[in-house]
Amino acid sequence: MSATEAPGGVTFLGVRHHSPACARLVAATVARLRPAYVLVEGPADLNGRMDELLGDHELPIAVFTAHRDGTRRHASWSPFCAYSPELVALTAGREAGAQLRFIDLPAWHPALSDRANRYADADQRYAEAVRRLCATLAVDNVDALWDHLFEIGPDDGLAERLDTYFDVLRGESAAGADDTAREAYMARWVRAARHRAGGRPVLVVTGGFHRPALVRLTAGPDGTGPDGAGPEEDDWPEVPAPGSDAVAGSYLVPYSFRRLDAFVGYQSGMPSPAYYQRVWEDGPRRAAEALTEAVVARLRTRRQPVSTADLIAARSMAGGLARLRGHAHPGRVDVLDGLVSALVTDALDQPLPWATRGTLAPGAHPVVVEMVAALSGDRVGRLHPDTPLPPLVHDVDAELERHRIDGREAVELDLTDTDDLARSRLLHRLRLLDVPGHTRESGPRVGADALLTERWSPAPSGDRLARVIEAGGYGPTLQDAVTARIEERVTLLGADVDGLATTLFDTALAGLPEHSTRTLTAIARATGAVTDLRALGRALAVALALWRHDRLLGSAGTAPLGALIIAAVRRALWLVEGVRATAAPADPGRLTALVAVRDAVRHAGPALGLDPADALAVAGRVAADAGVPPDLRGAALGLAWSLGDVPDAARAVRVVAAPDTLGDWLGGLFALAREEVVSGDAALLTVVDELLASMGAHDFLVALPALRQAFGWFPPRERAAVARHVQALHGGDAPPGDLLRLDADPLLVAAARAAEERVDAVLTREGLWEGDGT
Repeated sequence: MSATEAPGGVTFLGVRHHSPACARLVAATVARLRPAYVLVEGPADLNGRMDELLGDHELPIAVFTAHRDGTRRHASWSPFCAYSPELVALTAGREAGAQLRFIDLPAWHPALSDRANRYADADQRYAEAVRRLCATLAVDNVDALWDHLFEIGPDDGLAERLDTYFDVLRGESAAGADDTAREAYMARWVRAARHRAGGRPVLVVTGGFHRPALVRLTAGPDGTGPDGAGPEEDDWPEVPAPGSDAVAGSYLVPYSFRRLDAFVGYQSGMPSPAYYQRVWEDGPRRAAEALTEAVVARLRTRRQPVSTADLIAARSMAGGLARLRGHAHPGRVDVLDGLVSALVTDALDQPLPWATRGTLAPGAHPVVVEMVAALSGDRVGRLHPDTPLPPLVHDVDAELERHRIDGREAVELDLTDTDDLARSRLLHRLRLLDVPGHTRESGPRVGADALLTERWSPAPSGDRLARVIEAGGYGPTLQDAVTARIEERVTLLGADVDGLATTLFDTALAGLPEHSTRTLTAIARATGAVTDLRALGRALAVALALWRHDRLLGSAGTAPLGALIIAAVRRALWLVEGVRATAAPADPGRLTALVAVRDAVRHAGPALGLDPADALAVAGRVAADAGVPPDLRGAALGLAWSLGDVPDAARAVRVVAAPDTLGDWLGGLFALAREEVVSGDAALLTVVDELLASMGAHDFLVALPALRQAFGWFPPRERAAVARHVQALHGGDAPPGDLLRLDADPLLVAAARAAEERVDAVLTREGLWEGDGT
């Protein structure tokens, strides 16, 4: 077995990250060479912490690096599992007595600033070469190509096949400036190691994309580059340091197979970590058998019927596909295709996930989803107890203990109590840092009546320690970290008033008054130019909630909030008059915005000087304008009605009685004046009943979806009042509750809901549905 060697005994192994075949090759090469130095692509700033990295951890783990300065924040992960060639190189190298070095730039360096994962493959750089290889070998994508060429086949000649493969790919691709800088830096380490080794072997393990460049850069005399340049001294390259105004640090974090899986977004390109773990431990033949067993066991656990005949059929199909594809025994795709052919009898409306690249798409067949989950596995890493942790971990633990919050128990809070309010703010700060542990079930929410209680339920997570460590990149204490997180969010949101509004409410819940003020200033600055009525309505609802409910959030009646409310109401009324479309469907977002306008005029108008006459004038013009969408015309009439100007709604509804406009108009009216509709003159409901009774079957089916959406604005109590009125019109005497109760088999209802969810997923995937009724 051999690999590319430069003069003086430097051996280069180009690998694919998280490849069992490459890991086996690395281990065998270390055993054969017993090198003086093992150089690995990885963060050079971690070289003084090899003992920490190679401690007695339960894999997978990752090196997490965070960097923050005045211009950017960067977070990066360098994950390792048992079959990561880089970690195998370090472990085997230490056992062989070699000196170990990481040779790449630190993760926070600008050359890596566009990477959240150091070991993300460079597939996009050589996509054309991969496409041609896949077409020639009749495989779907680079994962199937890799298995076909390397994972399933014999280890004999593996190094030469890898060299040829990466030479072909790199030969057709030009490295960018970032890769060039990294490769020049790594080459300096190679030359220095060669100089220090004094003729003893040096092994260099890097991603295959970099190997050809490193061979070229160290191919000159005495290991220098082609032009003869290179360090002649005995010094290692200097490790770059962060800027004087930067905060940077690296820590080990527990990782999980789920986070390693390409099907859930990991960038390494190697999917199905549980499967490849079995390949590493038992070889590809036994891994294929275990894969079938794992999928069947998972499906049976979830009460999916899988018979012995199905299992035999799946294995027979996998074996046949393997022979057809030239494999000595079934590989991952062979087994998966065999299982699908035996277990999935429905038509599939999207490609199988292993036939494409990227994440698992919404709407995938349930059996396929379980198959992918079985391949992913549920293993979660664990750090050795002596592993150094960032200060934030200790600060969070101390705060939770000080506030008597146990991660195994639900937390019931009375927000009028000082101690409970402090506990609530602690939990909200952890939520803002994406630290799992508790999930809020109830409490103050935008647009709802003020609640004085809050409930959090325990939500244990295997990723909790990792998430706290990662949050430590924002600061050493909980206060510092959440402050930096909010500052970052406000900066990134820019003029996004909807996102800023959410942030404003979050800062209030977390007890961060200074950041509430900064966020409020950003919203106020953006309000004058915003053109999205829905986003403006969200901001107005948040500002109004904060202005009204001071006991919880300490912000009631403040002048900045009042100024924002005034500006948002005026801007929203101006935007409403500019909406033009005669047949647009109802838009719940803009209706909710008008609800916020109504509430602002009702509850804050007298104190802030908002004149209801201004809103009534706009409502009158919009309600009478045939060029305005029906839902806004109905909402305008409802706005006037809710502000005391009682209209002739029964006459107005006859104007929009067409099947394709009636439901949308009613949706707007009910959104703004549902209480008035129920408690006031019942003439409107009588007319609606007459219009529906006069419709033919076709017209009724046309009107039905929008009508369902319209009556969805009524809560159960008010629906019962509507039911009583309709029943009185038709001489019925059944209890109103019976009219609202669906007389159907619950299993049938559940099946219908599942079918609707699948339809929604397909529509969303095809860009025909936005999940909000549009």
